[in-house]
Amino acid sequence: MSTSYESRNQAAWNLLAESGSQFAQVANDEECRNPLVTLDTRGWLPASVRGLDVLCLASGGGWQSILYACAGANVTVVDLSESMLELDRREAERRSLTVRTVHASMDDLSMLADESFDIVHQPVSTCYVPKIADVYQEIARVARDGGTYISQHKQPTSLQITGRDHRDRYHLGIEYYHEGALPRSNDDSYRETGAVEYLHRWEHLVGELCRCGFVLQDFCEPFRADRQAPPGHYRHRGRYVAPYVRLKACRIPRAEQEEPASSIWTP
Repeated sequence: MSTSYESRNQAAWNLLAESGSQFAQVANDEECRNPLVTLDTRGWLPASVRGLDVLCLASGGGWQSILYACAGANVTVVDLSESMLELDRREAERRSLTVRTVHASMDDLSMLADESFDIVHQPVSTCYVPKIADVYQEIARVARDGGTYISQHKQPTSLQITGRDHRDRYHLGIEYYHEGALPRSNDDSYRETGAVEYLHRWEHLVGELCRCGFVLQDFCEPFRADRQAPPGHYRHRGRYVAPYVRLKACRIPRAEQEEPASSIWTP
C-alpha cells in the first residue's frame, strides 16, 4: 500500500497529466527527428543508444521514453503516476514504438533485475521521496558495471526560498537542515501544487551517490534566468538562485568497489 506522501504525489502528478501540464507534453515530431540531440545538449550520451537497455526513471509523460525509443534503445519507463504512464503508452502506440511501462515508486525497483540497464536517466523527481539513498541504492543495483546515470535534481537552496521582500530580495525561510516534508511557501515558482517534497542537502545529492557505488563525472546547473523577467516570475528568481543541478555519474564496476569499512582489518 502506498504511503501518505506517495499517495499525495501520485494524485498530484495524475492531475498534472490529466490537465495538460507543461510537464506532461509528449515528444513532438521535430524533437523525434534527432532524439539524442533533444535529450542530451552536453554530449553525455554515447553517439548511439541503439540496442542499449535504458531505464527512464520517474519520467512518465511520453517525452523521455519516446525519444530514447526513437533512437533505437530498449526502453523501460517507471513512474508513480498511472496517468503519466498512459501518455507513454499512447504515444508509443501512435508511433509504433515499443516502450515497457512499470507503475512503481523510484525507491523500490524490486520488479527489475539486477544489472539490467546500460543507462538510467532521471528527470527532477528525487525531491518527492524522503530518503534519496534508497533511490540511489536501487539504481546502483539495476545499473550494469560502467553504466551511465544522468539525473536532475532541485537544488537545496532553491527549496529553502519561501518568498521575497519589498525590495524584491528572495529570502530563505526554511532551514538547511530541515527534516521531514517541506511546508508550503508563498513562493511556489519551482514547487508542484499538491505534491509532498523533501529537501536533500549536497551531502545527500552527491555524497550518497558516491557511497552507493557511483563516481561523479560531470555537473551543471541548467540556466533558468532572464534579466527581462519581472519580479515574481520564475526566471526572475532564477537570476539569484539556480533551481536545478544536473549530474552525470558512472557505475563503478563491482569488482573495483572498496570493501565496506566494517570488513577492513584494523590493529
